[in-house]
Amino acid sequence: MSHENLQRREAAERSVLINTTSYDISLDVRQAADPAVAGYASRSVINFTASEPGTSTFLDFIGSDVHSVFLNGKGLPVVEVVDGARIRLDNLQAENQVTVTGTALYSRSGEGMHRFVDPADGQCYLYTQYEPADARRVFANFEQPDLKATYTFHVMAPAHWQVASNGAEVNRTLLASDPATARWDFATTLPMSTYITTILAGPYFKAEDRWEATLDDGTRLDVPLGLYCRASMGDSFDTEALFGLTKAGLDFFNRLFDFPYPWGKYDQAFVPEYNLGAMENPGLVTFTESYVFTSRATDAQYQGRANTLMHEMAHMWFGDLVTMQWWDDLWLKESFADYMGTLGVDQATDWDTAWVNFANKRKAWAYVQDQLPTTHPIVADIPDLEAAKQNFDGITYAKGASVLKQLVAYVGFDAFIAGSREYFRNHAYGNTTLADLLEALQAASGRDLSGWAHQWLKTSGISTLSLHAGTGGPDGGQLAGVSIVQEAVDPVTGREELRPHRLRIGSYDFDGDGALVRTGSIETDVAGARTEVPGLDGQPRPALILVNDDDLTYAKVRLDRGSLATVRTSLDRIVDPMARALCWTALWNSARDAQTPAALYVDAVAAFAPAETGIGVLLNVLDNAATAVEHYIPPADRASVRASFLTTAAAELDRAVPGSDQQLAWARTLAGLSRHDAAMLPRLRGLLDGSAPVAGLAVDADLRWQLWHALAAHGQATAAELDAELARDTTASGRAGHATALASRPDPGVKSAAWNAAVHGNELSNQLLTATINGFTTAPAELLAPYIDPYFDCLRTVWDGRSIEIATRIVRGLYPVAQDLAEGSVPDEHPVIRRTDDWLAANPDAPRALRRIIIEQRSHLLRALTAQAAAVPPPVP
Repeated sequence: MSHENLQRREAAERSVLINTTSYDISLDVRQAADPAVAGYASRSVINFTASEPGTSTFLDFIGSDVHSVFLNGKGLPVVEVVDGARIRLDNLQAENQVTVTGTALYSRSGEGMHRFVDPADGQCYLYTQYEPADARRVFANFEQPDLKATYTFHVMAPAHWQVASNGAEVNRTLLASDPATARWDFATTLPMSTYITTILAGPYFKAEDRWEATLDDGTRLDVPLGLYCRASMGDSFDTEALFGLTKAGLDFFNRLFDFPYPWGKYDQAFVPEYNLGAMENPGLVTFTESYVFTSRATDAQYQGRANTLMHEMAHMWFGDLVTMQWWDDLWLKESFADYMGTLGVDQATDWDTAWVNFANKRKAWAYVQDQLPTTHPIVADIPDLEAAKQNFDGITYAKGASVLKQLVAYVGFDAFIAGSREYFRNHAYGNTTLADLLEALQAASGRDLSGWAHQWLKTSGISTLSLHAGTGGPDGGQLAGVSIVQEAVDPVTGREELRPHRLRIGSYDFDGDGALVRTGSIETDVAGARTEVPGLDGQPRPALILVNDDDLTYAKVRLDRGSLATVRTSLDRIVDPMARALCWTALWNSARDAQTPAALYVDAVAAFAPAETGIGVLLNVLDNAATAVEHYIPPADRASVRASFLTTAAAELDRAVPGSDQQLAWARTLAGLSRHDAAMLPRLRGLLDGSAPVAGLAVDADLRWQLWHALAAHGQATAAELDAELARDTTASGRAGHATALASRPDPGVKSAAWNAAVHGNELSNQLLTATINGFTTAPAELLAPYIDPYFDCLRTVWDGRSIEIATRIVRGLYPVAQDLAEGSVPDEHPVIRRTDDWLAANPDAPRALRRIIIEQRSHLLRALTAQAAAVPPPVP
């Protein structure tokens, strides 16, 4: 549909002209359970003002039909004023009311009003998801974040359903003409942006509680709490734990921010086929239902859920109460929520590894994103909505949160919180830019942050820090001339961008029991290309010197030669979990950057992962090792490295404590690696049929589908067997597992059918599309080679013909990234790299968001090929 991609310039012009005051929205979803009914009635009544009477503006609406448009009581000719996704409004008055009726469409992509039929019981469920701009798929509106208004929702739905929205339910009435239908009326909200309004409807299971507290100033809060999930998942819904986390978070953030929770109730809904981890709709937060653990989950998964819960709760202030003016400043909510989510888990729960997991996993996401040619400053240039959709990435979230952690180290935690409180007080229910935040933080800290903001928020790329030291003293065992060298080039501009870093340098040595413990620590400021560290001169050289100890700054760290030797022999003897995680990260970055052979990283994981007590770190390094094996190891060495690591995984599965998280982690690794190696398939079959059990290992639904995936990838699972497994697991996740396993079978006909379903068909929902793509790409390169040219040939058609969510999944998921470097060739000349370059050269006018995905996938492939090349010794002359 034309005009879907709103430009920043257009939004700015519209916000100068108009100001929205209120919406009254009516939706009729009473026929949602009928699959033959594609849409539902939608009615918007919008009150707004215009600064220049007599001028024109436009509304946004993406539906099947617009039935009527009335502006200030006058009917407008629909055929003339509707143009694609826009409705033109001419001859505005100073005060205006527009009423639009139309038919909106149910979605299977997770955008707008998503409709899901539960395979377990056939029940129909609805929920909405809008960010950045899909509220217009549900009701006509002015779709941009700085046009805030109040909202009153009315919903007609089957009377036995649960229906919820941002505001509390104030009335429910059975229709006299149709007693099977009820009308729900919800309380008018406080001012908010369109993208955080929401509707939930269906036969959801609901649990209720409430949170009560008296704040330090005597303010009394009484907040009703609700939890929702599909009825078929009710038995797995650990509501007591979730309510406990919710109450702990509300208590923590209300006291920390010194601004009472403003949105009335606090509901949380766990919904199917969700595109995100969660969404911060005020009063009704939505989460992916994968957080309702129907199979055995590790402690890291529970902690990850807690982090997401705290992240979304922080958004009630950062993002909902105070909202960015346009998507350029998306970081103003996401970076803060990412930081605050980890802080909340660390301060308000019993978990003590929140910052360790942040350093090891969350920041790893940022490091990957920041080394892509498409990286961008934290404060990004977002010219349109398609660009906004692509910027929900590792820079906006994890790098931004990491930089905020560095800011806290720079100005102090108390000043940071004081500035945040002032920011809320000054801009409640309004919209802001970077300048507004800096003003509050500068006032609280007494520091001029303009230089800091430019260096950290307005440049791209990642600094690399390395320690250089000579030796001195009578026996040559003392440090001398210690300095930290910083390398940093903005990959976008090509300019050197040396940033200030407040960090710690830790010294570690072996104690009497052979453990590697911290023996000293100094805090210093790093600036420029080289920073002298005189505080270490004359000190005995420790076994390990760790730059960025405690993970205060955002930078890659290269270990010095002596420290690297210590880590490669004694990583498992490092006592401190954060120090150990940082050493794991240093090893991984070295492998990804082709500084050291990837096989050395796999060796380190095989040697030291069995002793890793942090389950979050263990899961991450096992995933990294699998990536190294399949992408970074040269093809000539891959089979032997994989076979060795598979042997390790099998042995550790047997050795792990029965029923432990570590046991489950090794079982998952065994299944994942076995997709590419048949040696362990008899053992996987034994786990499935119970003939070769492992004491304590719960082979439940999630693990069973991972085992079936591996068997199917080798042609050792028939369609009948997979159908039988689906019959015993009629859940949504089971259906996805079934789709992946079916598409994994190494048969040309199977691959062709999967390709056609994903690229040319429209029957797959967002979840099943991804599942099918995952199965299709589980195959040797020769089986997928026939699809390389069709992939590039279909890109423009897919992008133009699908929603941005679905198109993104297809374009990213089907890129032929699993390639090997032929002996004697160079990475830049690989056929897929050259084919990609040809497409980019031939399509300079392709949408920016589409080109970005292609450029990023090319970069991932080039990095893998470069790592493969670096591991091959040069020929002997």
